[in-house]
Amino acid sequence: MKILVTGAKGQLGSDVVSELEKRKHEVIGVDIEEMDITKPEAVIRVMEQVKPEAVIHCAAYTAVDKAEDEKELCRKINSDGTKNIAKQCGKQSCKMIYISTDYVFDGTGERPWMPDDDRSPVNFYGQTKYEGEKYVQALAAKYFIVRISWIYGKNGANFVKTMLRLAEKQDEINVVSDQIGSPTYTADLKYLLSDMIESDRYGIYHATNKGYCSWYDFAKEIFRIKGLRVKVNPVTSNEFPSKAKRPKKRRLNLDALKENGFTPLPAWEDAVKRYLE
Repeated sequence: MKILVTGAKGQLGSDVVSELEKRKHEVIGVDIEEMDITKPEAVIRVMEQVKPEAVIHCAAYTAVDKAEDEKELCRKINSDGTKNIAKQCGKQSCKMIYISTDYVFDGTGERPWMPDDDRSPVNFYGQTKYEGEKYVQALAAKYFIVRISWIYGKNGANFVKTMLRLAEKQDEINVVSDQIGSPTYTADLKYLLSDMIESDRYGIYHATNKGYCSWYDFAKEIFRIKGLRVKVNPVTSNEFPSKAKRPKKRRLNLDALKENGFTPLPAWEDAVKRYLE
C-alpha cells in the first residue's frame, strides 16, 4: 500500500514510518519542508502527486501551554491543517488516521472515557484537536480517529527524558499527583496504527498502554527502574500552576480495540521498562 505519513520526523511519526517500511509498504514521510499542512495548495499538490491509498496524520502543534499564547498558529496546524488533509482524503477516496488526544475531554467524572462521549476540552490545544476531529468526521469517508495520551518515544522531548534530566541535577522533585492517565510508548503504538491502516475497521478508538497512573506514580516508576535515589513529592495541580488548564481524569476506555479485532497495547509499566532498557 502507498501510505503518506505527516509529521514523519516527530516522536510518533518516525516510529510509524519505520514500522510501515518493515511491512514492505511504500511510505512517503513528509514534514513541514515537504508539505506545509496549513496551506491547502501544498496539501493538494503533494497528495495529487503522491496519490496515496492512505494517510496517517501525525503532524500537530503539541505545546499545550504555549498554545494559550499562540492560538492562531495552533489552530492553523491542528484544526485547519487537519481540515486540508481530510478534505483531500475525501476527494481522493483514501483512508485516513487522525491522531487525536485525551485533551478533547474535560477530565471530570468517575469512569474511563468512551470513544463516543461528549467532547468538551478545557484548554485551547484540546479545542483545536476537537475541531480537527470534527473536520475528519465531516470530510473523510474512510477514517480512524485515534486518541492517545502521555506519549513518549525515542525522538523529541517527553516526560521520561525530563524526569531523567532533572534527576541529574536534583535529588528531590515535585510531581503532580492529581492528574490520572495512561503513559503511551510510541514503539507499541506504531504496531497498532500499522494494523489499523491495513484494515477497514473505521471509527473512533482510544489507544494507550494498559492501566492508569498519575504523573507522580509515573515518575516514581521511572526512578525505580533506573535505580535512582530521587525523592518524589506529590503535589496538586493548584500547587503547580500552568498556563493551560489540564483535565484531571484522563482515563480512556480501550474496549473498542478488542471489539474490532485489534491487539491492545501492553501494560504501561512493562512499556516504560522496555523504553528505559
